[in-house]
Order: sequence, then structure tokens, then C-alpha cells
Amino acid sequence: MTRLESSMYYYDVCRKNIRKYRLEKKLTQQQLADLCGLSMYFISEVESQTKNKTFSIETVGRIADALQVPIYKLFEETKKEKI
Repeated sequence: MTRLESSMYYYDVCRKNIRKYRLEKKLTQQQLADLCGLSMYFISEVESQTKNKTFSIETVGRIADALQVPIYKLFEETKKEKI
């Protein structure tokens, strides 16, 4: 599916990257939630590939800060995701 075909495309790219960087940092969802002042349930929903959870740019910024990665890294597409 291309970015023009799905309104959730960019959310999906971001959610995959959040999970990837969280696991690279060896953080649990609860630890990430604590670091960015969100609930573990919310982080779980953000990372879920089966829910169409939306989230604000502020939330992405808080998560990026907690993961200590530049915010743009959370929007980087993998080769598989590119058109």
C-alpha cells in the first residue's frame, strides 16, 4: 500500500520506528511510557499494528526525546515501505 492509498501510512511508519528504537534501547513499553509521561497502555496502542491509533506531533516529539533520537528518525521509511 502506498502513502496515497492509506490515511494511516505515516502513522504506520512512525509506529514501526518507535517500536524499533524502543527495542534497540532495550526499554519496555512501561519504561518508555515513564520516560515520556504517557501511559503504558497508550504506548502499547501507538505501537500496535492492528489498531488505527492516531497521535499528535507533540506525542511523537516526547517519544523521540525519551528515546534520544532525532524526531525525523521516527518518520524514516524502510526500503520496503517506500513507493
